Amino acid sequence: MGVFDRAKARVQELFGRAEEVYGQAHGDPAATVAGEANRLEAEAEEAELEHQEHRRRDDDGLAGQGAAR
Repeated sequence: MGVFDRAKARVQELFGRAEEVYGQAHGDPAATVAGEANRLEAEAEEAELEHQEHRRRDDDGLAGQGAAR
């Protein structure tokens, strides 16, 4: 879940936006819908990666260990 996964998601999002704009500009509803689907999928993937990264930073390794004596 590193830099390359984030870059891949960002590229997919940008491709989706471009396809969506192309579909709107040319009156192609199939391209508009496909672009929107790509964009939304990439946004969800980015959110999941961010959630995993945030969860990893918050983990102190003591979850469920109880109080130290």
